[in-house]
This record gives sequence, structure tokens and C-alpha cells, in this order.
Amino acid sequence: MHVVWFKRDLRVHDHAPLVEAARAGRVLPLYVFEPEVIGAADYAAQHLEFTRECLRELDRDLTAAGAPLVQLCGPMPEVLDRLHERTPIESLWSHEETGNDLTYARDRRVQAWCREQGVPWHERPQTGVVRRLDTRDRWADRWEDRMSKPVLPPPRRLVPAQVDLTGLATDLPVALCPRGDDKTARQRGGRDAAEALLATFLSDRACDYRSGMSSPLTAESACSRLSPYFACGTLSIREATQAARRRRAELLIRPEPQRPRGLLAGLASLEGRLHWHCHFMQKLESEPAIEHGAVHPAFASLHEERLDTARFEAWRRGETGWPMVDACMRWLAATGWLNFRMRAMVMSVSSLHLWNHWREPGLHLAREFLDYEPGIHWPQVQMQSGVTGINAVRAYSPVKQARDHDPDGVLVRRWIPALARVPHEHLFEPWTMPETVQREAGCVIGRDYPAPHVGHVIAAREALRRIHSIRASGEVRAQSQAVFQKHGSRRGDRERPARRTRAGSGPRRGKGAAGKSDARHADPPSDPTQGSLFD
Repeated sequence: MHVVWFKRDLRVHDHAPLVEAARAGRVLPLYVFEPEVIGAADYAAQHLEFTRECLRELDRDLTAAGAPLVQLCGPMPEVLDRLHERTPIESLWSHEETGNDLTYARDRRVQAWCREQGVPWHERPQTGVVRRLDTRDRWADRWEDRMSKPVLPPPRRLVPAQVDLTGLATDLPVALCPRGDDKTARQRGGRDAAEALLATFLSDRACDYRSGMSSPLTAESACSRLSPYFACGTLSIREATQAARRRRAELLIRPEPQRPRGLLAGLASLEGRLHWHCHFMQKLESEPAIEHGAVHPAFASLHEERLDTARFEAWRRGETGWPMVDACMRWLAATGWLNFRMRAMVMSVSSLHLWNHWREPGLHLAREFLDYEPGIHWPQVQMQSGVTGINAVRAYSPVKQARDHDPDGVLVRRWIPALARVPHEHLFEPWTMPETVQREAGCVIGRDYPAPHVGHVIAAREALRRIHSIRASGEVRAQSQAVFQKHGSRRGDRERPARRTRAGSGPRRGKGAAGKSDARHADPPSDPTQGSLFD
């Protein structure tokens, strides 16, 4: 019996472990609901339900090939032990995973079990992340080598292993399911939805990708929306990369007037961000401690593990008194999605304006993001909190972001009914309304809508002053170079130690990789928030 262990790779296409196990003999496709992982602080009900939707389609495809998916519940080593007692396991097959600390520890226990039982465990890479990477030099070439390899078709026929499953737990007990409600407005799981989204993006939606990704008003349709499917692995990074390249090649042979405007640039941008997706995951693979501690040692005590409960709860509920921040947090709570610029803003506000340590807000966002990918999430949380030492620190102005990306107040009025009648000149700064205007608008500050805990400009300046005071040290600059050597991009100056910080104005526009004629290894713009690492 050759066990194929499905984790964050819920597909039959481009699945090397499944293909190789099928060649070896009888196959048992296996998915395990692990109580420790599902009960973790970064897991939520929406993640479980999205996964179940993906599993239904995976089971359909495996059943059609001859070997239905077996779904069991329990700690993975114990599940393997019980299966091994009933039908000896000849080999275990899976993809490599860059997950959270719990899955890393779990994998080490599985490795120990395999060693004790004499069962070989064959792990295969599925992204551009490199195990046991010794240097970032030429990492982009390794990424390209993997992305250029042929996409593997699914096995036509699987010979199922025969194993008695009587008495084995086949699903999570209700008591172990994550707390909280599943989001009714979230995306649905499964390979079919992923393929449909990719098809529409390649066909025409990519035309608006570069111009529409920053504004929450246009990002819902302009962004690919493939991120949750990458996170669960119903679609591989290689499949998407090669599909984008085929579409670009098809367009390039057409006369220029026949090419849809913006489509080539949008496809190049997507490819660049798929490359950046793996770049960020490599950080956590190379340094798992990033999930818990600052990547730069000099910033480990920046916030002194501080969490102001009142400020955190106001931020979490979307009641900070800053309309753009609150609208985004409420939108996220309803749908499980935000475009990247707004993600950067809400995290920056939490860490810099409200001066809360990044860990607990990071866990909240992990539960809220349907597309939570630990390898992207934790490095980004730290980047937006100003603790990496190698990135420009941007204290996003919640007022300027509203004026720039929701100029007519559409998003704010949609998600904050209390502001529906507030005059436009006060909409993004409702605390400036005279009392008579507040009464006329039916929005008394402090009663119908909260006043901000702090002044956003003063708070941002103070946060940057504190960060600057740490960066000024020669020893800290030397440590920043060491961080860059371990984690920084080697393509140009995309992620070199930053010399300047800016308060209140948000990110500047930089020349992005999408403007290059050849985006094969294209990195995002020098300001990564211009393109979504999650979209």
C-alpha cells in the first residue's frame, strides 16, 4: 500500500506524489483532519469549510480514476500507525509543505514514525520554495527551472489499496471544529472554481489588473482572486505560471491593434507576483521562527509585547473611528478577502498608529483571510509593522488612503451605515464635524460612531521616530545586511535595507516589473503593496 498524503495540494493535476505512487502500485489517497492543526490560533471555520469543498471535488476526481479519497481524523502519526497495523504501508508520498510551526513539528513526528517503521517518505516540491537553501543567490533561476518543467497530467487509472477502515474516525467531532461562523459571502472551494477564475482572468480580466488592483472599488474583479486556491493547492503555481505564459505568447503573435489593451501587462504582473509568492514563502521555510519573533533581532522588543486590549478590539471590530480602516475590517469580516493595499493599511495601522505588537493582530488576520498562507502572511505582517530592518516603513494615512482609493465614499458608506448621511467633506474625518452637523446627519461621534483613540498623524510620526532611533545604530545596520543576505531578493534593489521612511502619505509609486518587456523573472514594484501577494 502506497499512501498519498494530501495536505495543501488538493488536486489530481500536476501532482508528482500521486503520479509516482500510482506507478509504484496500489494507492491509498489520504486526507487527515488533524485536531491540533485545526484547533490552532490561526485557523477558522471558513478554512475548514473551504477545505471540505475542495475535498469533495478531489474525491470526485480520485473516484473517477479508481481510488476514492480516504478521509480520517486524528494526529497524523497515530493515523499512520493504525493504517499500518491493518495493511502494511510500503511508502508514504506527499508534497513538501511550508506551513506554520505546528505543521513543521507534525512533519518531524511523521518523519520519526517513518524512520522507526522503515517506511520511506518521498516528498516532492510543488512551488519555488527550496528546502535547506544555503544561499539566496540564483534562487530566481531555481524558481524558473521548476516553473518551466512540464505540468503533470493526472493519472488515468489508480489501483486502489484494500484496507479495513472499520473503527477509524472519519471526520472531526463537532466539539473540535473551529469556533466562529463560516463566512457566507466568501469564495467557494474546489478545482472547478479555480479553473473558471483563471480562465476569465486570462481571457479579459487581466486587462484591469495593474490599474485596478489597488482600489477596493475595482480590485474585487480586477484581481485574479486565485489566492485561496493556491493556499489549498487546488491549482498549482506552475499551472498558473504556464497558463499565463501561453496566453502571452498567443497574444504576441497577433497584430498589436488586435491585442486587448492592458492584457499583456496584466499577465506579466500576475507572473511576477507568482514569483514573489514563492519568494516570501521561502523566508518562512528558511527561518520558521518568523512566525513568532521579529526577523530582525534589533526590533524584537520594539512593541515590548504590548497589546492594548481596547485598541485591539476596536480595530478587530472595525470601530477605530477611521472610516476607511473600519470599512475594510468589516468587509474582511464578511467576505474573508481584502485587496493587498488595504491589507497593508490595516496591519500598518494596528502596529504603527495603535502601537500594538504584531503577533495577536497577525493571528486575527490569519483567521480572517480565507487565503491565509503562513509563508506569505508572517513576513508581510512584519514588513507592514516595520520590524524587518530591510524594508521601507510606511505608516499609511487612513484619511489619504480613503481619498485616494474611495474618493466618493462608496466603500465607507456601504460598510458603515452610521456614516450614510454624513456630508462628504467630513466623511473620512467624521470627528471634525461640528455638533450641529453631527445631529443633522444622525451620527453623533462617541454615540453612533466612535472617535479615534489617537490622532493618526501624530501617532504615525511617533512610530517612525521610534523605529528610526533603532535604525540609526551602526550595529543595527550591520544586522540589517545579515537579514538581507538571508532573505532579500537578489534582483536589483527590490528589498535592500531602506534608508528613508515616510509618515502619513502611504507608498510611492515605483517602476514595476510589469513594465518590462520580459517578465519571466519579474519581481513586483519596489513597493510590493502596489500588487497583491495574495490575489
